[in-house]
Amino acid sequence: MKQKLLFAAAAAALLAAFALGALIYQTRQGEQSAQLAERNRATLVRMHSPTVGRADAPVEIVEFLDPACGTCRAFYPAVKQMLAANPDRIRLVLRYAPFHEGSDRVVAMLEGARKQGKFWPALEAVLAAQSDWVVNHRGQVERVWKHLEGLGLNLEQVRADMTAPEIAR
Repeated sequence: MKQKLLFAAAAAALLAAFALGALIYQTRQGEQSAQLAERNRATLVRMHSPTVGRADAPVEIVEFLDPACGTCRAFYPAVKQMLAANPDRIRLVLRYAPFHEGSDRVVAMLEGARKQGKFWPALEAVLAAQSDWVVNHRGQVERVWKHLEGLGLNLEQVRADMTAPEIAR
């Protein structure tokens, strides 16, 4: 009987030690992840990146976007829905990744629209019309203009701004 009690006590002590070790490990991993995220934040979030949401939101999503990318277009409604459902909790930061041919010029168009305060409507118009202006994974940039017409943009100014040094960077 005494041996069974001793064995049960030893097993309980080992189980408690394991649980305590696991808790300490998880706490350290969480702290290390938070430190790593903060160190990498400067790499991921640039001052010039388009953002939506509170600057102090507890969740920050950095989305790398190519306006000619079909997957980016497919995921945008889900991201927009998350933002709408959690307006005080999520901040979206967009980073351009113009991999497809012609995307760099569409990015310049979006930045021109941004200078006029119309970035988000322009982005939505560009993504919604993607099937019209992207052919075989190549952006047909001249086809984009007609999709920006109803947004109240000065399109001549957008054309001029596309070559501005601050946008061409």
